[in-house]
Amino acid sequence: MSSEHAENAGPEHSEPLVPGAPAPAAGPSGAEPDAAPGPAGATGTEPGPDTGPDGPDVWDVVVVGAGPAGASAAYAAAVAGRRVLLLEKSELPRYKTCGGGIIGPSRDALPPGFELPFQDRVHAVTFSLEGRFARTRRSRRMLFGLVNRPEFDAQLVEHAQKAGAELRTGATVTRVEQHGPAVPDRRTVAVVLADGETVLARAVVGADGSASRIGAHVGVKLGQVDLGLEAEIPVPPSVAEDWKGRILIDWGPMPGSYGWVFPKGDTLTVGVISARGEGAATKRYLEDFVARLGLSGFEPAISSGHLTRCRSDDSPLSRGRVLVCGDAAGLLEPWTREGISYALRSGRLAGEWAVRVAEAADAVDARRQALNYAFAIKAGLGVEMAVGRRMLAVFERRPGLLHAVITGVRPAWKAFADITRGSATLASMVRSNGLARRALEVLDKRMDTESGVGPAGRGVGRRDGDDENAAPAATAPAEES
Repeated sequence: MSSEHAENAGPEHSEPLVPGAPAPAAGPSGAEPDAAPGPAGATGTEPGPDTGPDGPDVWDVVVVGAGPAGASAAYAAAVAGRRVLLLEKSELPRYKTCGGGIIGPSRDALPPGFELPFQDRVHAVTFSLEGRFARTRRSRRMLFGLVNRPEFDAQLVEHAQKAGAELRTGATVTRVEQHGPAVPDRRTVAVVLADGETVLARAVVGADGSASRIGAHVGVKLGQVDLGLEAEIPVPPSVAEDWKGRILIDWGPMPGSYGWVFPKGDTLTVGVISARGEGAATKRYLEDFVARLGLSGFEPAISSGHLTRCRSDDSPLSRGRVLVCGDAAGLLEPWTREGISYALRSGRLAGEWAVRVAEAADAVDARRQALNYAFAIKAGLGVEMAVGRRMLAVFERRPGLLHAVITGVRPAWKAFADITRGSATLASMVRSNGLARRALEVLDKRMDTESGVGPAGRGVGRRDGDDENAAPAATAPAEES
C-alpha cells in the first residue's frame, strides 16, 4: 500500500471483543448502521495538551491527508474540543481523479451546515453495454449530485478549520514512529516529515490516499486493485445542454470494467475503470469510449490516472495509536469503486475514536479504543463491502445479465435509485428483500459451478459468449421512478 505486523486488527464477528465496547444500534427497518455511536465522553471538557504538562508541542490528534476522509476526521476530533493538526502534502485546492458523484450516504455524513457545491443534479441515467443496447431511465426526484473535487475538498477542510483544526499544507509525511529516540514516551507517536521535522501526537489518523505511507505502517492488506483513467473535457453549450441532468454508465469490454460520463456545467468528466494489469486495454477503452461519444474533437483540460485499492477482509485498521480510514484503509465499494461516502463515514469514525485513543493512559486502553473503531467500521462499511464484492463477481461474469435487469426490471431500477438517494443500502436490500437475496444466492451458485471464483474473489475470467452477454434492445420508453 510493510512487512510490519498490525497489532490492532479488528474483530471479524458481530459482537464486540472488548468489554464495554458500544454495540451499534439498528438502523431503519433493522438495517445495519453505517456507523457505530460516537465515543462516549468525547465532550471536549478535558484539557488538551496545550494546557497540560506536555505543553503545546504535542498534538492530541494529527491527521495525515486533507481529502474527504482526513477533513472529516479532523472535523470530528476538533468539534470534540481536541487540539488537531491536519497535514497535507499539496497546496489546496488540488485536483483528484474522481467522478465527483455525491450520493445519499455522502450527503448524510457531511458536517452540519455544509452547502454542497453542486455542478449538476442528476435525474436520469443512460446505461449501455459496450456502447450497445442503450437505455435511459429517469427519476422525478434527484438521484445524486455532481461536484468538482478541488472545490468540495477545500470546503470540507474549511469546516474542519472552523471547528478548530489547524491546517499545514506542503507537509509530506515520510513515516510514523511509535518507538525509538524520536518518541518521548509510550503515549506519543512521532510523525516525521520530509524536511526532517518531527511532529508529536497522542493519536494519528492516516488518510493519505490509496498509496498511503500510514497504511503501510499499519500493514493494510489489499484484495482488489483497479486502474481508473479520466479526462475533464470542456464542451460547447450545445453539447453541455444535451448532457445536463443525465449521466452515462457503460459496462465495458474487460471483466469488471465500466465507463462514465458526468456533466459539470461546461465540462464533461469522462472516465473508465478496470482491474490493474489491463493498462493498455483500459487506455484503449477510454479512447474508444470518447470517440464513440463524439467527443474526440474536444481537447481535455486534464487527463489523469489513479489506482483504487480495496482492503482484504482481514486487513488491519489500526496499529498502536495509529488509525487508518478512507482510501488509506482500502475502504471503498468494490463493485462501483465509489469512495467518497466511505471516506466521509470512515473519516468521521476515525476522528471520533482517535479522541479516545489520545486520551488512553496506556497501551491496553489505546488498543481497546482502536478495536472499537475497527468494530464500528466492520459492522457498517464492512458489511456493505462484502455485498459489493458479491455484486462485482456477478458483474464480471455476467455483465449482460446485469444490464438487462437494471434497464428492464422496474424493481432493480428502483433499488438503484434508492441506493443513490441514500434511502437504502445494497447490504440492507440483500438482508431484507427475500427475492434479492435468493437471486444473488442463485447467481453465486451458478458462478461456482461454472468455474467462476464466486463472491470472495474478483472472478476475472474469460467472458462468456455473446449469447450470454446479450441484452434487450432499447425499444421500450424510458421509465420514471
